[in-house]
Amino acid sequence: MSFDPGNKILIITAPSGAGKTSITRHLLQLMPQLAFSVSAATRNARGNERNGVDYYFMSVEDFQQKIRDQQFVEWEMVYEGKYYGTLKSELERIWGNGQVPVLDIDVKGAIHVQQQYPNSTLSIFIEPPSVDELKRRLESRGTETVESLQARVNKASYEISFKHHFHRIVINAQLDKAREEAMGIVKDFLAI
Repeated sequence: MSFDPGNKILIITAPSGAGKTSITRHLLQLMPQLAFSVSAATRNARGNERNGVDYYFMSVEDFQQKIRDQQFVEWEMVYEGKYYGTLKSELERIWGNGQVPVLDIDVKGAIHVQQQYPNSTLSIFIEPPSVDELKRRLESRGTETVESLQARVNKASYEISFKHHFHRIVINAQLDKAREEAMGIVKDFLAI
Protein backbone atom coordinates (compact mmCIF):
# COMPACT_ATOMS: atom_id res chain seq x y z
CA MET A 1 0.00 0.00 0.00
CA SER A 2 1.38 3.42 -0.87
CA PHE A 3 1.74 6.18 1.69
CA ASP A 4 -1.00 8.84 1.68
CA PRO A 5 0.28 12.12 3.12
CA GLY A 6 -3.27 13.44 3.51
CA ASN A 7 -1.92 16.99 3.38
CA LYS A 8 -0.05 16.52 6.65
CA ILE A 9 2.67 19.00 7.61
CA LEU A 10 5.66 18.36 9.86
CA ILE A 11 7.08 21.45 11.55
CA ILE A 12 10.51 21.44 13.18
CA THR A 13 11.21 24.65 15.07
CA ALA A 14 13.86 25.84 17.50
CA PRO A 15 16.04 28.77 18.42
CA SER A 16 19.09 29.20 16.17
CA GLY A 17 21.83 26.78 17.25
CA ALA A 18 19.55 24.24 18.99
CA GLY A 19 20.15 21.53 16.37
CA LYS A 20 17.00 21.92 14.29
CA THR A 21 18.78 21.57 10.94
CA SER A 22 20.79 18.49 12.02
CA ILE A 23 17.65 16.73 13.24
CA THR A 24 15.68 17.75 10.14
CA ARG A 25 18.40 16.41 7.82
CA HIS A 26 18.46 13.11 9.74
CA LEU A 27 14.69 12.66 9.35
CA LEU A 28 14.79 13.52 5.65
CA GLN A 29 17.66 11.12 5.03
CA LEU A 30 15.90 8.15 6.63
CA MET A 31 12.25 8.79 5.77
CA PRO A 32 11.50 9.02 2.02
CA GLN A 33 7.87 9.95 2.69
CA LEU A 34 9.14 13.34 3.92
CA ALA A 35 10.33 16.20 1.70
CA PHE A 36 12.11 19.40 2.70
CA SER A 37 9.99 22.50 2.22
CA VAL A 38 12.33 25.09 0.72
CA SER A 39 11.74 28.46 2.38
CA ALA A 40 11.95 31.81 0.65
CA ALA A 41 14.50 34.29 2.01
CA THR A 42 15.73 37.78 1.22
CA ARG A 43 19.25 37.18 2.51
CA ASN A 44 22.20 36.29 0.30
CA ALA A 45 23.26 32.67 -0.18
CA ARG A 46 25.98 31.48 2.20
CA GLY A 47 28.78 29.12 1.21
CA ASN A 48 27.46 26.29 -0.96
CA GLU A 49 23.77 27.21 -0.63
CA ARG A 50 21.81 26.93 -3.87
CA ASN A 51 18.67 28.72 -4.99
CA GLY A 52 15.69 26.37 -5.06
CA VAL A 53 17.51 23.76 -2.95
CA ASP A 54 18.41 25.48 0.32
CA TYR A 55 16.21 28.56 -0.09
CA TYR A 56 14.40 30.47 -2.77
CA PHE A 57 16.56 33.58 -2.66
CA MET A 58 14.72 36.72 -3.71
CA SER A 59 14.86 40.46 -3.39
CA VAL A 60 12.97 42.31 -0.67
CA GLU A 61 10.77 43.81 -3.42
CA ASP A 62 9.88 40.35 -4.84
CA PHE A 63 9.17 39.01 -1.37
CA GLN A 64 6.92 41.94 -0.50
CA GLN A 65 5.02 41.49 -3.77
CA LYS A 66 4.40 37.82 -2.91
CA ILE A 67 3.09 38.97 0.51
CA ARG A 68 0.66 41.33 -1.22
CA ASP A 69 -0.37 38.51 -3.56
CA GLN A 70 -0.99 36.21 -0.54
CA GLN A 71 1.43 33.57 -1.83
CA PHE A 72 2.81 32.67 1.62
CA VAL A 73 1.48 30.24 4.22
CA GLU A 74 3.58 32.18 6.70
CA TRP A 75 6.27 34.84 6.58
CA GLU A 76 8.24 36.86 9.08
CA MET A 77 10.75 39.64 9.10
CA VAL A 78 13.08 37.60 11.31
CA TYR A 79 15.78 40.27 11.53
CA GLU A 80 15.59 43.87 10.32
CA GLY A 81 15.18 43.76 6.52
CA LYS A 82 15.56 39.94 6.44
CA TYR A 83 12.36 38.17 5.41
CA TYR A 84 11.75 34.41 5.51
CA GLY A 85 8.60 32.58 4.50
CA THR A 86 6.92 29.41 3.32
CA LEU A 87 5.30 29.57 -0.11
CA LYS A 88 1.90 27.92 -0.58
CA SER A 89 3.19 26.58 -3.90
CA GLU A 90 5.96 24.71 -2.08
CA LEU A 91 3.51 22.78 0.11
CA GLU A 92 1.35 22.03 -2.93
CA ARG A 93 4.42 20.79 -4.86
CA ILE A 94 5.35 18.35 -2.08
CA TRP A 95 1.79 17.11 -1.51
CA GLY A 96 1.54 16.64 -5.28
CA ASN A 97 4.53 14.30 -5.05
CA GLY A 98 2.72 12.22 -2.39
CA GLN A 99 5.01 13.36 0.42
CA VAL A 100 4.74 15.27 3.70
CA PRO A 101 6.42 18.70 3.74
CA VAL A 102 8.96 19.27 6.50
CA LEU A 103 9.05 22.93 7.52
CA ASP A 104 12.28 23.93 9.25
CA ILE A 105 11.08 27.37 10.40
CA ASP A 106 11.27 29.86 13.23
CA VAL A 107 8.94 29.83 16.23
CA LYS A 108 6.55 32.59 15.09
CA GLY A 109 6.17 31.04 11.65
CA ALA A 110 5.58 27.62 13.19
CA ILE A 111 2.77 28.92 15.41
CA HIS A 112 1.20 30.63 12.39
CA VAL A 113 1.23 27.44 10.27
CA GLN A 114 -0.28 25.44 13.15
CA GLN A 115 -3.11 27.96 13.40
CA GLN A 116 -3.86 27.61 9.67
CA TYR A 117 -3.65 23.80 9.60
CA PRO A 118 -4.73 22.80 13.13
CA ASN A 119 -5.75 19.24 12.28
CA SER A 120 -2.95 18.21 9.97
CA THR A 121 0.26 19.44 11.60
CA LEU A 122 2.76 17.94 13.98
CA SER A 123 5.10 20.49 15.53
CA ILE A 124 8.32 19.56 17.30
CA PHE A 125 10.24 22.16 19.30
CA ILE A 126 13.96 21.40 19.57
CA GLU A 127 15.15 22.82 22.87
CA PRO A 128 18.80 23.34 23.77
CA PRO A 129 19.86 21.92 27.15
CA SER A 130 20.42 25.52 28.35
CA VAL A 131 20.82 29.05 27.00
CA ASP A 132 24.51 28.92 28.01
CA GLU A 133 25.01 25.78 25.90
CA LEU A 134 23.21 27.43 23.00
CA LYS A 135 25.53 30.44 23.26
CA ARG A 136 28.54 28.13 23.25
CA ARG A 137 27.25 26.34 20.11
CA LEU A 138 26.68 29.64 18.32
CA GLU A 139 30.16 30.90 19.32
CA SER A 140 31.76 27.70 18.00
CA ARG A 141 30.32 28.38 14.53
CA GLY A 142 32.55 31.44 14.29
CA THR A 143 30.00 33.27 12.15
CA GLU A 144 28.72 35.80 14.68
CA THR A 145 29.91 39.21 15.80
CA VAL A 146 29.60 40.03 19.51
CA GLU A 147 26.44 42.02 18.74
CA SER A 148 24.81 39.43 16.50
CA LEU A 149 25.64 36.66 19.00
CA GLN A 150 23.93 38.59 21.81
CA ALA A 151 20.93 39.30 19.57
CA ARG A 152 20.60 35.58 18.75
CA VAL A 153 20.93 34.56 22.41
CA ASN A 154 18.29 37.11 23.44
CA LYS A 155 15.97 35.93 20.65
CA ALA A 156 16.55 32.29 21.67
CA SER A 157 15.58 32.99 25.28
CA TYR A 158 12.38 34.64 24.05
CA GLU A 159 11.61 31.76 21.63
CA ILE A 160 12.12 29.12 24.34
CA SER A 161 9.31 30.80 26.29
CA PHE A 162 6.92 29.64 23.52
CA LYS A 163 7.92 25.95 23.61
CA HIS A 164 4.61 24.86 25.15
CA HIS A 165 2.75 26.07 22.02
CA PHE A 166 4.08 22.99 20.19
CA HIS A 167 2.91 19.39 20.17
CA ARG A 168 6.21 17.86 21.30
CA ILE A 169 9.45 19.12 22.85
CA VAL A 170 12.76 17.35 22.20
CA ILE A 171 15.67 18.46 24.36
CA ASN A 172 18.86 18.27 22.32
CA ALA A 173 21.50 17.62 24.98
CA GLN A 174 22.95 14.74 22.94
CA LEU A 175 22.32 14.86 19.17
CA ASP A 176 21.99 11.09 18.53
CA LYS A 177 19.38 10.72 21.28
CA ALA A 178 17.48 13.79 20.10
CA ARG A 179 17.47 12.45 16.53
CA GLU A 180 16.07 9.10 17.64
CA GLU A 181 13.42 10.72 19.83
CA ALA A 182 12.31 12.94 16.93
CA MET A 183 12.25 9.92 14.61
CA GLY A 184 9.91 8.03 16.94
CA ILE A 185 7.56 11.01 17.22
CA VAL A 186 7.43 11.45 13.43
CA LYS A 187 6.84 7.73 12.77
CA ASP A 188 3.82 7.84 15.09
CA PHE A 189 2.49 10.95 13.31
CA LEU A 190 2.84 9.39 9.85
CA ALA A 191 1.11 6.19 11.00
CA ILE A 192 -2.06 8.05 12.06
